Amino acid sequence: MTQALAPVSAMQLTVCGVVQGIGFRPYIWRQAKRFGLNGRVSNTPSGVTIRVEGTPESLEQFVATLPTDAPPLAHITEFTHTPVTAEGYSDFLISESTHGEAVATLIPADIATCAECLDEVNDPANRRFGYPFTNCTNCGPRYTLIAGLPYDRPLTSMAPFPMCHACREEYENPADRRFHAQPNACSACGPHVFLQDNRGEAVPGAPITNAGLLLKQGKIIAVKGLGGFHLAVDAADNKAVSLLRERKKRPAKPFAVMCRDLTQARLVAMISPEEEALLNSTGAPIVLLRKTPESETLLAPELAPGVNTIGIMLPYTPLQHLLLKAGPPIQVMTSGNPSSEPVLVDNNVALDRLSQIADGFLMHNREILQRNDDSVTQVVKSQESLIRRARGYAPMPILLSRSLPPTLACGGILKNTLCLAKGNKAFLSQHIGDMENEETLDFFHHTSELMQKLLGIVPEVVAHDLHPDAASTRYAQSLKGVDLVPVQHHHAHIAACLADNDADGPVIGIALDGTGYGTDGTIWGGEVLLVEGNSFQRAAHLAGTPMPGGDAAVKAPWRMTAAHLLHHGILTAEEVGHRLPLPGHLFPTETVTLIKQMMEKGINSPTTSSMGRLFDAVSALIGTCTHVTFEGEAAIRLQAAAEKAWPQEPYPFSWHGEADTRIIHTASMFKGILDDMDKTRPVEQIAARFHATLVELFTVLCQKIRKETGLDRVALSGGVFQNRLLLREMLHALKNERFTVFTHHRVPAGDGGLSLGQAIVAGMGKSMPPAAR
Repeated sequence: MTQALAPVSAMQLTVCGVVQGIGFRPYIWRQAKRFGLNGRVSNTPSGVTIRVEGTPESLEQFVATLPTDAPPLAHITEFTHTPVTAEGYSDFLISESTHGEAVATLIPADIATCAECLDEVNDPANRRFGYPFTNCTNCGPRYTLIAGLPYDRPLTSMAPFPMCHACREEYENPADRRFHAQPNACSACGPHVFLQDNRGEAVPGAPITNAGLLLKQGKIIAVKGLGGFHLAVDAADNKAVSLLRERKKRPAKPFAVMCRDLTQARLVAMISPEEEALLNSTGAPIVLLRKTPESETLLAPELAPGVNTIGIMLPYTPLQHLLLKAGPPIQVMTSGNPSSEPVLVDNNVALDRLSQIADGFLMHNREILQRNDDSVTQVVKSQESLIRRARGYAPMPILLSRSLPPTLACGGILKNTLCLAKGNKAFLSQHIGDMENEETLDFFHHTSELMQKLLGIVPEVVAHDLHPDAASTRYAQSLKGVDLVPVQHHHAHIAACLADNDADGPVIGIALDGTGYGTDGTIWGGEVLLVEGNSFQRAAHLAGTPMPGGDAAVKAPWRMTAAHLLHHGILTAEEVGHRLPLPGHLFPTETVTLIKQMMEKGINSPTTSSMGRLFDAVSALIGTCTHVTFEGEAAIRLQAAAEKAWPQEPYPFSWHGEADTRIIHTASMFKGILDDMDKTRPVEQIAARFHATLVELFTVLCQKIRKETGLDRVALSGGVFQNRLLLREMLHALKNERFTVFTHHRVPAGDGGLSLGQAIVAGMGKSMPPAAR
């Protein structure tokens, strides 16, 4: 009697998201074998397509377990399955990738070296012992070496390196963790490192070992990394760190360091479980951590002067692990670029531009196709709060609660990023930087064109800042056949915060930063907005104050001190001249009198309501910072002082205006500060009282607005909220008053998140109803 054959059914599945370059196809192959299914799987420009055939029960199990058992680096955003007619497959195959016009797959981010690869690098018996480019489908470079999609070797910077027989066997074996790992290589067939001096002459011997020795001798080494060059020195050698500051023309901005391992990091920083998780995450960002008392003796005094935090990251490539093993256990690892320019990626350009800074160059011959600086983050009240979103994070999308038309948002002037949105996904670029030189503009243009190409998004709507002279605005206006939508800076900040939290308005938005072009042509920055959809109302703001000298006032905060004290009638010019610490000014009263005349005559003294400039004014008045050498220095030093004496009682504050735009006045606060100074109250206590005043002020304002509008939700955004003390205490105060509070986690509160908000506001007018999620 012939046994009846089991019924055969067939299913077509499509999986979209981060499903390429992370071992997804071999995972599908193993699942198919597990359930006794035949068929095929292939990469396509839209994701991964799967065809499976077998019994209905096996197909049901396969479909049910596919998303739940997926590889840890997979990020599935769409998953569909449809019954189809069986074609009679006799095995399960992994097909070649297919190419087409529509690209919907997500671009994978760069991933820190996994434990298995690191074990191989450290194992003398392994063929990859000491090989600085070891990787697998669970780790290694992704976005930085991509030239196009699908993510296959011919479309990466690994194309010039044909695999040897051993690597090819791994690459073609579905059971191997290097199956279709596109950067797969070894010392026999892959990229290699080499060491040169700053004249381009080869340094003989083992490159990484010799680079480590040079670092121990106090030399500065330019190291080619994953997304660009770093400049490295021994973090314990104050002479070397000071020399790096002198050569890089970076007199005071804190340097980030890379620690050999978590044990070394704990010697110099206090690390919570949440911070440890970020250090060890696949994104491997720089994490801002509180210094330990021991750090004062273990690290160079010039490393991070005047602040109580330090930026730490762990090695995220085999090359870095090997260099930290060969050299000092804690190394400065700062961006390899001349001041204000993007991080360098090309060997010859780096040798030319950095030869006056670095003594040696540890380079390799794998091309970096996309520059990608290190991400920077911190933990506030046990949650991540991103400061710079780049390597390890970008260009992963932010999933939206609504569907947007194809939209390009061009970001702002400082800390620029781009955003491309389509449907329910918004893709932020990596950190591009301040749009103030030709090199950054070139990077901006390249990134815009590349992301449109990789993502297959042709913008129909283009958003830009209101500022008419911004380079990003001019770029937007140069594009043809698109709907241009100007978006107010602080409206964009609040929209970005809402999108970060998958929320919609209406909401009370507190947007605090240094500079943002207002609808009235003045410089905003201390704003309370009522935001709903693509519209907003200015509910309250700091009183307008002149900025004597314009940008000069940003670099010399004492100018803003004089402006606040004079403009609001708190002191006379002579009194200000006697009080202000003005190093280098022989005649302070005459200097302040000149400032007063500039303001009165309207000479290069634009009006601002900026909270950033208020921080500057207070910082200069109490002597924590009168002249800045990097953006935000005055505020950073004021925060550091405040944290030493927290908590303190607030100063008095006031506003005028009701049920419309309230004007916040600072005169009573400044009088309180001056009174404390006369009583020789410690600077740290004054700084803490200033922070407490802001917390109390905005909490009371929100309570007042809630009574009038019924709104009980508050969004906090803008670069000032990268101040962890202010953010933490605002969260605490508002939640105590039973407000629902939204803050940033996945995108920066500063201008690095601005493009996301622009895309939301601009696309919202043409958006479809909320997307199914």
